[in-house]
Amino acid sequence: MPTVGVKRDLLFKALGKTYTDVEFDELCFEYGLELDEITSEKEIISREQGDSKASGASDVILYKIDVPANRYDLLCLEGLVRGLQVFKNKLEAPRYRCVSPLSGEPQKLIITEETAAVRPHAVAAVLRNITFTQERYDSFIELQEKLHQNICRKRSLVAIGTHDLDTVSGPFTYTAKPPAEISFKPLNQTKEYTATQLMSLYKTDSHLRHYLHIIEDKPLYPVIYDCNGIVLSMPPIINGDHSKITLKTKNVFVECTATDLTKAKIVLDMMVTMFSEYCSQPFTVEEAEVVYPDGKTCKYPELAYRKEKLSSDFVNRKVGINESTETIARLRLRSEVTGVGDEIEVEIPPTRSDVIHACDIMEDAAMAYGFNNIPYTTPHVGARNSRRFCAVYYNKSPGFEVIHGLLDRTMQLLEVKSERGDGYHIQAAEAHNLLTNVNFTIQERREVQEICPPYVYRGHIDQAHYAGRASMALHEAVALDYAIAKGLELTNEEETLTVVMADHSHPFTFNGYPFRGQSILGNYDTTS
Repeated sequence: MPTVGVKRDLLFKALGKTYTDVEFDELCFEYGLELDEITSEKEIISREQGDSKASGASDVILYKIDVPANRYDLLCLEGLVRGLQVFKNKLEAPRYRCVSPLSGEPQKLIITEETAAVRPHAVAAVLRNITFTQERYDSFIELQEKLHQNICRKRSLVAIGTHDLDTVSGPFTYTAKPPAEISFKPLNQTKEYTATQLMSLYKTDSHLRHYLHIIEDKPLYPVIYDCNGIVLSMPPIINGDHSKITLKTKNVFVECTATDLTKAKIVLDMMVTMFSEYCSQPFTVEEAEVVYPDGKTCKYPELAYRKEKLSSDFVNRKVGINESTETIARLRLRSEVTGVGDEIEVEIPPTRSDVIHACDIMEDAAMAYGFNNIPYTTPHVGARNSRRFCAVYYNKSPGFEVIHGLLDRTMQLLEVKSERGDGYHIQAAEAHNLLTNVNFTIQERREVQEICPPYVYRGHIDQAHYAGRASMALHEAVALDYAIAKGLELTNEEETLTVVMADHSHPFTFNGYPFRGQSILGNYDTTS
């Protein structure tokens, strides 16, 4: 997530209220942001470069705020304050407007066909009669850098150029030339360099060297000239020193060159909407005309407002609230009830390029409602929050003490106490014997269908044989007798074949001891 650094006192002044650190942290959370760090310029430099480098740095408190990657309108102090003020209902969302220049003739940016092989798109606009202070200027420069690192993908998709319009003259030409033919004095340098020399100069620059690869292998480099041949910029590397912006600048020409036109439009909209509040006519932007190689012309910025429709039921279900259509329409973005059922029409401003679906509007409504105000509910997921533990012990002896010990040890590891109620205990289950099993099985199958299907009940009851417990022999014989009697009681002898066998079918074969696999009825096969 991008991190925005703002001076605490400047932020509170713009908000019109002083918060404690805890209060502001809570405000950020409610708005969907995170106060990542409270620091200062001096502390940052000291941590990164050592105490000796931080001796002259400022002690002013800085708030480092994490913002969502798609909220480009929150990447500067102006947008952050505007968003929080609208969220707290202390400010009406501004209406941005494109205006024509007083002279009637807009500034023109002419694109030549040579740019097609390197950066084919460009957009432009003018901020007229703007007033800069040091804080506004710093924020203006920082927003460009934040956009470059975020949506511009380190200038590979879009590069921003801002110029003092009073130092240059239109129309402007955006073209591409061999690097040896481009010569100008770059920003904050004292002499002119060719583009080839600049690429060598900036290879050691800690900031600009990261962008050289974008064009250094191209046969042609993009460049923007004014009508007098003065270089405004060589995007995406550096602006010219001639048109650099100062605190005295009153009119700003903003141009964005790009490989992605959609991204360029978004970036231009962000730059001009964030700082148009400092113009003599707040929230107005002067149009510029872009002329394409095929003669087509377009005016920028678009500052397009669009509308999206959704139902209040959709918001209620997704957020987990139960509010009226009118109440939901008052949450966050400018909305109105259409009168068609529970339909709401929402107007999306040009600063909210992140809103592309009704789900995004629903998320905004949830933030406006307040995450802490949403009742907690457990969704039905078709599952139970329970775990079952099973252990089987198989041996000649029952081994109850083994299972008991395993249970105790398991509960000890899970820190579950041995007690009734919240703990665990062993409880005798209903005894199941041969009689109850036969009774249950026949009754159950009768409920399913009228005719009882063929059924074999297999039970090992010969404990005298298998477990060496001769004392159980008589009990088992009686149990078997009871079970047979119950089966005869529950069935019709004319319709039912009842076969009872035990221990390799001894009682039902004759003439010898049968092995496994022999017929259970008839004579023993002596040829086997």
